Amino acid sequence: MSRTPPQWLEPLLTNLGKASAVDFTRIPTPEDGGRPAAVLILLADEHEPGAGPDVLIMQRAATLRTHAGQPAFPGGAVEPQDTDASATALREAQEEVGLDPDSVTVLAELPTLWIPVTDFLVTPVLAWWHAPHPVGAHQPEEVAHVARLPLAELADPVHRVRVRHRSGWIGPAFHARGMLVWGFTAGVLSTLLDLGGWARPWDTSRVESLPEVVVPPHVTPVSGNPDPPSVG
Repeated sequence: MSRTPPQWLEPLLTNLGKASAVDFTRIPTPEDGGRPAAVLILLADEHEPGAGPDVLIMQRAATLRTHAGQPAFPGGAVEPQDTDASATALREAQEEVGLDPDSVTVLAELPTLWIPVTDFLVTPVLAWWHAPHPVGAHQPEEVAHVARLPLAELADPVHRVRVRHRSGWIGPAFHARGMLVWGFTAGVLSTLLDLGGWARPWDTSRVESLPEVVVPPHVTPVSGNPDPPSVG
């Protein structure tokens, strides 16, 4: 069944057609090597009254050996049974947060981006959540928290900052509902806000040192209806 994306997505889809990897990162993607992976950028219509469209973000468990406590898009490494990047992203989202793949309309596969620290070649998959439903931390050993973050809140200059990693790396970040979204996820979100026409001028001189990540209380489930999620 063909579904037409809502009007608010049109500028983003138009501009993505002209985008390349350099719009998302200064790090060139190698032609060889790296482990293929995919993440799901799941955009949905207004969830909370007056909040506007949002994006699904999960926070990884604090006990993980890598990326502990870090907010991220659902996703992971490509498995042999996956037919393409979209299949990987949907499968991982189903495993991690209980997403029903039939509730999602895949819109585009973005340029593949290299994450040197893990040697993953990540293909972000943009999708519209045409039939939102409750989701939550289905793999508590990996996922601590799931939230739908309004794009307008992410674009609010008050919530935008750059963070400095102890390695010296500096990149965009967002303070969002008790989470600090940074790294790969924040970089992709920052570019999507620009391409979608949602970005607002913000103080790029505001630089913070990356703190020890603290996992906020669970919010389970993330409801697919207009009611805000219940706090557990």
